[in-house]
Amino acid sequence: MDFMEQYLDRANEIIGERTKEEERYDKEVLRWLRRGKGIKKAINKANQKYPEEAMEVTTDNINDVAAHYDYLLEHENIIRKISH
Repeated sequence: MDFMEQYLDRANEIIGERTKEEERYDKEVLRWLRRGKGIKKAINKANQKYPEEAMEVTTDNINDVAAHYDYLLEHENIIRKISH
């Protein structure tokens, strides 16, 4: 197994299975993060657009949520770079 396959396998483990709706929600959060909004604002915007997928962010889970979306942003950047 080469490095790229290992990376993709690990990324799939971290990200997990997602429905199309969850993927759209995540893309909306990432869109707002790329625009320079903070994680709470990005989640609020995604919650407004996709209320059925709305995520509740609390002081207990904000760091985990932020880390998850930081990972997704970096993963997208890596995939974008290797796709070119």
